[in-house]
Amino acid sequence: MVITALPLTLSNYHVSYLFVTFKKREGTGTNMDKSKGMVEAEISKALTHWEKSYLGRGSVSVKSDILRDMIFVVLHGILSPAEYSLCQDKEGLLSVKKTRNSLVETGIEELKEIIFTITGQEVISFYTDISTRTGERIMVFKLSNNLENKLS
Repeated sequence: MVITALPLTLSNYHVSYLFVTFKKREGTGTNMDKSKGMVEAEISKALTHWEKSYLGRGSVSVKSDILRDMIFVVLHGILSPAEYSLCQDKEGLLSVKKTRNSLVETGIEELKEIIFTITGQEVISFYTDISTRTGERIMVFKLSNNLENKLS
């Protein structure tokens, strides 16, 4: 939305007009010019950067896959050695899962914006879970349209 105020003087009166222009939201990514693999790699790179800047550390590796109207992201090696130690009992395991999932959920708006910027598609829902046994996180972004078809 662009807001512009233009002053206009009539005789001894000063009147301000407010013009509001609504602009259709569009992604900056030109996904029509990119291959599916290029978009997947860009998503992986952006999510790695987000992890490092938002969570303070990144994963060892990230793999993104686009399937119809979904983006699946698998992040390997996200747990610290201390978190693995905590996961030895059920209470610690649940604590690590809850804390890690809460951290990601608080950054969901940034994650949605990252996906929108790269793909031009709105994220309509988001799912995530972590395996405390393997140290992997799975993220699923459900999109407003079939991105795979647009990239084909």
